[in-house]
Amino acid sequence: MKKFNYFLQFFFIIVLFFIFKLLGYNFSTKLSGYIFLLIGPIFRSNKIILKNLDIAFPKINSNEKKLMLRKMWFNYGQIFSEYIFIKNFRYSENFYKKISATNNKVLEKIRSDNEPVIFVSGHFSNFELMAQYIEKSGINLAAVYRPLNNNFLNPLMEKIRIKYICKNQVKKGISGTKSLLKFFKDKTSIALMIDQRVSEGIKIDFFNKPAFTTTIPAQFVKKFGAKIVPIYIERNKFNEFNLVIHDPLIFNKSDSIESITHQLNKVLEKMISQNPNQWIWTHDRWK
Repeated sequence: MKKFNYFLQFFFIIVLFFIFKLLGYNFSTKLSGYIFLLIGPIFRSNKIILKNLDIAFPKINSNEKKLMLRKMWFNYGQIFSEYIFIKNFRYSENFYKKISATNNKVLEKIRSDNEPVIFVSGHFSNFELMAQYIEKSGINLAAVYRPLNNNFLNPLMEKIRIKYICKNQVKKGISGTKSLLKFFKDKTSIALMIDQRVSEGIKIDFFNKPAFTTTIPAQFVKKFGAKIVPIYIERNKFNEFNLVIHDPLIFNKSDSIESITHQLNKVLEKMISQNPNQWIWTHDRWK
């Protein structure tokens, strides 16, 4: 039964992608946003999202939280439709102009020094564009991803990611961590999201409540003295994106895994608080 449901999801998504391609980018992002407003809660309970918002923003009233929820679903729908146009963002000058970067000198220095770093971020706006932009900037990069549960859809998404987003894709997990070590030793920077719950992580405060958090960045600091570069992306009302590249965070090898991970969670909190409508709240972060 699960396989049949996955196939129906896959078929539905392929049909939507075909329609989006026919309709063009601008109309598709709006249409997909409204579709997700309608069907989003069917796939992910709004109770989880509202619970997460209660934890992160306890002082905000329920009407404001419901408005955040609606804006998040609309943004989620826009991201979904943009997968069919991700090739354009990679190769079309008109699409590439939609992305501007703040503090681009950080990327220039990483490229010129040829010293790998760890890029950290979360699922903001169209998060896929961050790794794409870094790689297009001439930096050797490996990006960590979580395979989809849907075995029909996952091969398609992997193909899209490898071909148009970042050619070095590393599956999340213990075996993936070994690949990351090899990439880093070969002067390849690493990009990963630190905003999802991971069973192999440790419990660190996130919005003042313990949540399982990845320790991969901290492990690379301890082992290699790696620099950590936080990165953030935001969408405006014209479907243009601003990429904010932070100055590298430099930790000491003597710092504990816990203290490094805690500081990175604080950085992530600030990013989310800056524009909570564009962070994907559907993940059961504090489960």
